[in-house]
Amino acid sequence: MIFEDPSKFISEIENYVKENGGPYMDAVLEIAEQNNIEPEAAAKFLTKPIIEKIRIEGESINMLPKGARLPI
Repeated sequence: MIFEDPSKFISEIENYVKENGGPYMDAVLEIAEQNNIEPEAAAKFLTKPIIEKIRIEGESINMLPKGARLPI
């Protein structure tokens, strides 16, 4: 399936995470693989909230440097 509407792709990612748990990056790669989409092409469909969730997950497992945050 080719996603003409990015919201359908995002919806599938959100549903995958809700049903299966796990990180958003894994969900993006799995949905892309199921739909025969290259990961580089799938990245174009990602919205800022999904990118932010992936960034936070990457920081939490020390795969990305921690960004500046306000102490709360």
